[in-house]
Amino acid sequence: MTHPAKLRVALLFGGQSAEHEISILSARNVLAALDPQRFEPVLIGIDRQGRWLRQDAARLLESARDPRLVRIENGPLVSKETVFAHETAAAIDVVFPVLHGTMGEDGTVQGLFELAGIPYVGAGVLGSAIGMDKDVSKRLLRDAGIPIAAFHTLRRERFEADPAAALRQVQDLGLPVFTKPANAGSSIGVRKVGMQTDLEAAVRHAFQFDDKVLVEAAVTAREIELAVLGGTPPAVSVAGEIVVRHADGFYSYDAKYLDENGARLELPAHLAPEVLERAQALAVRTFEVLECEGMARVDLFLEPDGTLRVNEINTLPGFTAISMYPKLWELSGIAPRALVTRLIDLALARSRRRAALTRSAGSPE
Repeated sequence: MTHPAKLRVALLFGGQSAEHEISILSARNVLAALDPQRFEPVLIGIDRQGRWLRQDAARLLESARDPRLVRIENGPLVSKETVFAHETAAAIDVVFPVLHGTMGEDGTVQGLFELAGIPYVGAGVLGSAIGMDKDVSKRLLRDAGIPIAAFHTLRRERFEADPAAALRQVQDLGLPVFTKPANAGSSIGVRKVGMQTDLEAAVRHAFQFDDKVLVEAAVTAREIELAVLGGTPPAVSVAGEIVVRHADGFYSYDAKYLDENGARLELPAHLAPEVLERAQALAVRTFEVLECEGMARVDLFLEPDGTLRVNEINTLPGFTAISMYPKLWELSGIAPRALVTRLIDLALARSRRRAALTRSAGSPE
């Protein structure tokens, strides 16, 4: 009896964003969840210089769980042309990008996969770019009638030309506010500002990570997260809640990854059935409005009066040991192995649909 060949799945991780280390931790867990009966992993780490390097599976699985202690190993260089050439024996069947942040989650590598004609997990070029840019995503949500917190966007050139005028522009938000890079994740570059005298420094800090900075009104609310899995229609998980204990006063990078007691995850969140139903519907609506596919984590604010607002979406959510996305699905009845398999199957199905599209100006036969 012959057995079908295993699909070669390239795990692409590391990258040149500020979330480099978190990406490595996520890749470790995705690798552990791959079904060895169906998939052959091909590990490709992108170091901080942008080099694509083959990585060893055993070493990745044995790596530390502390982001301060992980790194891309100095393995053999990978030729992108060879990896994505369909006619070679080493060709990849599907890519699972485990890249968080810029140059990985923002549509850049998704465009490379599209040009190469190779299936890949997660949102496409458009959905990835929209989801990564908090300014653009919030404007689209607002236009769709989806509640969000009030915000203003500052651009580097105008800010540098007249910082005082730029800061006056955001005074209607009151205090406290959050300052955050428009294109970043894992709360990198984010500060909570409670005093006017601290605002300029916080904005300048955020500009270290992006050319656009959001200044957003702080919302007194519970932080609720839901996981969405692509399909027709998309599926949505139960909700989880983040209860912050860290001195930063919000779910900062340190609270997430460095302080073991920085936050408590309530799984599932204690919500009335009616509130959970509204939260799930809002998560799916957000997923669809922002042109997402495959997967996303949708973060909501639940205010004391029951109002739900969208905080943000993450189109390549973390798969670390503490990450909400896989935890929420496991709580909803989908174990990590089944989840990873489903995500790969969705990527392959999308590739088949796109291949069937007519790409010529003539009438289809």
